[in-house]
Amino acid sequence: MVLNLAVRVKLKIKTVKGKEMKANALVNTGFETDRPQLLIPVALAKELNLWPPIDAVEVTYDTAGGPTKLWLYNDVAYVKIVNNIESKEVLCDILISPIEHEVLISDYLAGSLEIIIENPRIGYWRLKSEPHGTIHESVKPQYWH
Repeated sequence: MVLNLAVRVKLKIKTVKGKEMKANALVNTGFETDRPQLLIPVALAKELNLWPPIDAVEVTYDTAGGPTKLWLYNDVAYVKIVNNIESKEVLCDILISPIEHEVLISDYLAGSLEIIIENPRIGYWRLKSEPHGTIHESVKPQYWH
């Protein structure tokens, strides 16, 4: 029996103020955005010195569970994949969620990081720059409470 792993990658997140953390993140192609965005839980925001949201803008996003209030920081962090391979670094927005417990990569950010999903059911992926047939396995979920 194959577990449903989805595609998760290990990210290095570095704020423009220099605070740095690693976190496993779910590639969520249903998280559609017009800019590269990373959604993080409040617990991780605290570790990155982004909570309480002093300079953030309160926004409302429509989700599968209905509208939810988030806090948005524009162009506040650089992220890159740091599994057994490294991606290029991308400047992105950070959205802070008071209800989500997992880090989520938006469709735009996934494209900017050049993630190619090979098999979402079992969590296989590669980077666009890698040859066809190259496969990376997903990392385990990481929940922030």
